[in-house]
Amino acid sequence: MVIFIKNMVCHRCILAVKAEAERLGIHNAEITLGQMKILESETDAQILEQLKLALCNLGFEIIDDKKSRLIEQVKTIVIEGIHHSNGEIRNNWSELISAELQYEYNYISNLFSSIEGITIEQFVIRQKIEKVKELLFYDELTLSEIAYRMGYSSAAYLTNQFKKITGMTPGQFRKLLDKKRNPIDKL
Repeated sequence: MVIFIKNMVCHRCILAVKAEAERLGIHNAEITLGQMKILESETDAQILEQLKLALCNLGFEIIDDKKSRLIEQVKTIVIEGIHHSNGEIRNNWSELISAELQYEYNYISNLFSSIEGITIEQFVIRQKIEKVKELLFYDELTLSEIAYRMGYSSAAYLTNQFKKITGMTPGQFRKLLDKKRNPIDKL
């Protein structure tokens, strides 16, 4: 049985879901971002309802319909690709998403826009800018290094996009005392 879970964005989310599952007696499950595969042959409907409630209390949500699952899978691909990748960020998201999900990109893109109210490209940009904020916050890389790592053609292009989204330049952001970042599941 596979359960799709909305708002899982990091390793701590996986640990939280795993803890709740084990607390409810579900010990044989594979949990990854956005889903939980219960490997036990039978799971009591009452336990699944308790799991749903427990996850809701933690800020997660069980996704029941196919279209919402597809949207959540798109988000997971983007979040993993931007926030959990070790190398450079890919720029050809349409090919990656289409290949991963085995759907035509136009279908996925139109569905995403109709449900989320923004395009996949806008979602990718928001995620990239949030990752840039993180990298600026830790102040370990130059702006050029950040631009390269995040897949921008130049530091100037990154600066323009950063300013469009945040209203300030990366330099202004670095100088802020309160470097406000947004949770990635709220973008």
